[in-house]
Amino acid sequence: MSTKKRILNILFWSVVSAAFIGPGTITTAAKSGAALGTDLLWALLFSTFACLLLQEAAARLTIISGLNLGQAIVHQFEKSKAKLPILILVLGAIVVGAAAYEMGNLLGAVAGFRLIFELPAWMLVLIIGGVAALILNIPSLKIISTIMGFVVVLMGIGFLITAFLIRPELNALLKGTFVPRFPSTNAAGLLVLGLIGTTIVPYNLFLGSGISSQKQSVKEMRFGLAVAILLGGLFSMAVLIVGTAVLTEFSFENLSLALQQKVGPAGKYLLGFGLFAAGFTSSVTAPLAAAITLKSLFGNKYPEKWQANSLNFKLGWFVVLLTGIGFAVVNVKPIPAIILAQALNGFLLPFVSIFLFIVINNKAITGTKTNPTPLNVLMLIVIFATLILGLNSATKAFYSVFLPMLTPGNGVLWGIGIVAIMISAWVWFKGQKK
Repeated sequence: MSTKKRILNILFWSVVSAAFIGPGTITTAAKSGAALGTDLLWALLFSTFACLLLQEAAARLTIISGLNLGQAIVHQFEKSKAKLPILILVLGAIVVGAAAYEMGNLLGAVAGFRLIFELPAWMLVLIIGGVAALILNIPSLKIISTIMGFVVVLMGIGFLITAFLIRPELNALLKGTFVPRFPSTNAAGLLVLGLIGTTIVPYNLFLGSGISSQKQSVKEMRFGLAVAILLGGLFSMAVLIVGTAVLTEFSFENLSLALQQKVGPAGKYLLGFGLFAAGFTSSVTAPLAAAITLKSLFGNKYPEKWQANSLNFKLGWFVVLLTGIGFAVVNVKPIPAIILAQALNGFLLPFVSIFLFIVINNKAITGTKTNPTPLNVLMLIVIFATLILGLNSATKAFYSVFLPMLTPGNGVLWGIGIVAIMISAWVWFKGQKK
């Protein structure tokens, strides 16, 4: 592969990084840095490799079987009574999840822009949404992916430069990255779960699988995807380091002021551009992932009606984009909206991870190229982590609605762990049937 082709391959797969490095990543990572310094860098390292593991499986599924993740799920449960509930679950998970993220994406882009230029939020939402619609109208998924990849690389470089200018202590960086530990604060556990949830995003698996092609070899895919996601993880770590500059309560404004004190006036512009780019790229990839999911679930019988330039495909991304614009225009505060999207993601992620594990191990779909045992073990570890994340999000939601005066105790947390172990064991045996 020539150098030019390698670079284009990395940019193409950087659309996955563009999709998970949104305002949620910026908020959660920077807040972690502000609250606990570099102590949780290890959580980002874990989530980056977990993301790579799942995304590689989803993309490889398409290359070796000719079926993307949505089509494989339909095939897996074609003759099952559970087919309709599962399709509704998957559809709800991706479309609702993407719509929830879209609100946060647009609000995050607006927050970044307003750190530099003061314009009405509603006007910026409409402008950013309009530009996103123009890009989504491009009939080539490859061109869209490459454009978004290029923007996210620029954004990442900006955060890396900012992190370098802060001059973090090398020993603290190494210890935080390679020595897992939970600081003795109530926020630590939630921040760890948030860092994992903001990196492994359910609709990204459909996005990565949907843009894969049998024209590309598994080796080429692995190279481009690995470099893109590892760079994405590095950029996320840079954001966490940038967050350590905040010594007061975290907010985008306080982070901007702290950076200006650390690196001068350029700090405000670097943060503003980074947050805007993260929100903008994700405001394109979220509707795109929803449309690709709809195509994979409903486009099998009439593929010509679900091409990238078809009315059905455009309606798929338009509904998600319009929903996000609608909620964003009413001026929901950015950070709560972004955190809400993160919680919804945490609840939906385990289901998609389990479906991926089952279909990648189904010989009727992948033939003789089912997952080898070492990859299955690693995937199961990730599934267990996502189950903990999802069950924790569901428990918090239940308590906030029905028991607002209480918080989950240690017994509830132990129960979550036991349920996660039982489900993981069932998934393992299900996958071994092949």
